Amino acid sequence: MKNLHVVSSVDPATGGPVEGIRQISAVVLGQGHQVEVASLDDPSAEFLKDFPLPIHALGPGILDYAYSPKFLRWLRENHMRFDAVIVNGIWQYSSYAVWRALRHTDTPYFVYTHGMLDPWFNQTYPLKKIKKMLYWPWGMYGVLRDAKAVLFTTEEEKLLARQSFSPYKVNEVVVKYGTPGPSGDLQAMKASFLEKFPQLKDRRFLLYLSRIHEKKGCDLLIEAFAKIANDDNGLILVMAGPDKTNMAPALKERAAQLKIDDRIMWPGMLTGSNKWGAFASAEAFVLPSHQENFGIVVAEALACRTPVLISNKVNIWREVLAGEGGLVDDDTQVGTDRTLSKWESLSAQEREAFRDRARTCYETHFGIDAAAESLLAAVRKYGGVD
Repeated sequence: MKNLHVVSSVDPATGGPVEGIRQISAVVLGQGHQVEVASLDDPSAEFLKDFPLPIHALGPGILDYAYSPKFLRWLRENHMRFDAVIVNGIWQYSSYAVWRALRHTDTPYFVYTHGMLDPWFNQTYPLKKIKKMLYWPWGMYGVLRDAKAVLFTTEEEKLLARQSFSPYKVNEVVVKYGTPGPSGDLQAMKASFLEKFPQLKDRRFLLYLSRIHEKKGCDLLIEAFAKIANDDNGLILVMAGPDKTNMAPALKERAAQLKIDDRIMWPGMLTGSNKWGAFASAEAFVLPSHQENFGIVVAEALACRTPVLISNKVNIWREVLAGEGGLVDDDTQVGTDRTLSKWESLSAQEREAFRDRARTCYETHFGIDAAAESLLAAVRKYGGVD
């Protein structure tokens, strides 16, 4: 089987969907299949040099919509080389161009919405909702309606998607999703991370590792950490991630007002062994997000035996709760406060028990091999691909 993944950008700073393409494709390639990727990136973008798959960068796209006329031309000229096309994400030109290029051809296409139909976005960004409502009937509705299957990574994501726009008529398919976890010696990566950040050696610290963005509940976390910081003068919060929306300065100012700025580290984006070393070194991973269709970083933390403290807007919260791999509460200030306070109240033995269950939770629900096979099975079943 030869599949084409389409995505607006393969910039690793854009978050989980790109990492999902990389990880699932690694398993698919190992099974003897072929994978290529088409994006709307500028061909001169530096991050393309490290991308591990054959990449066709057909941008740069114009404005946030990422329009590029050569993208449609390339799809029309090349789609017959592939057994299936898998679109990652909606609302940008990449998904619309696939619909225009393939709707009257024999090449099946599938769409991962990656949480982009969650009603939270409409509630939080009402002006953007108006723009989307205008675009929906003549653009995005057709893209989803004509896909062989619209792929959701959790049952929760599928149910939420039904609430956002009308008309809504799609072939809903829930597929597994996950991560391979760390490759190599995790203890060595932990040691290397602590050598790079010696101020964290022999210290308790909570880790946030994601984009610095209002959707992620970063402000809730700063406020909640201030409430528990005095319980342990050695406790540190690590806020790791890219800050493309320039939210960090306001968060740092608020931390200074709360007199906890010396207890928070801002190492920027962590990748590779530094990322895995951070997960392994942390006492717990924290993500009080307002919306997360899956949360691949949550699965990555669990793979490293790191308990997760998350909101119930991270759509895998039921699996985390059932596996007792962490704590879950509301995506509010009260809920985030409760989560951190409850964690602080646990004994060292209770926290260690959470570590053991975290790894079991990952193995039960979020292994990458099952995720890759689930995607291939959907392509075979709904796309008529052998």
